[in-house]
Amino acid sequence: MSRRDARDIGFKLIFSYTFDKEENNDVLEEYLATVDADDGAYIREVYKGVVSHYDEILEEIGKYAEGFETERIYKVDLAILILAVYEIKFMSDIPFKVSVDEAVNIANKYSTAKSGKFINGILSKFAR
Repeated sequence: MSRRDARDIGFKLIFSYTFDKEENNDVLEEYLATVDADDGAYIREVYKGVVSHYDEILEEIGKYAEGFETERIYKVDLAILILAVYEIKFMSDIPFKVSVDEAVNIANKYSTAKSGKFINGILSKFAR
């Protein structure tokens, strides 16, 4: 498994979390059983970190999503943004450019044609 695959799993866990704001350790453990230790450590850190800092991350996104209230952002895009903002803010070992590129890749895979540009714009503003 690659970091890209692990990031994909992290995105899916965060996407699920955005609906009910309930931590689901059973699903987390199911995913962790399918990956190696390094990818599992990344997935666990991202998921647990997002759960711990969820409101703070939403506040950050809200500052830069001009014209969009966070609760009105398409849930797929919001989950991608949450993942990327968490990586940028709390995981200094991941370069900013990697977090942005991977967020756009996830958007291209799971979201609308315009989502990659939207996500890139917000994350670029966040980085400044």
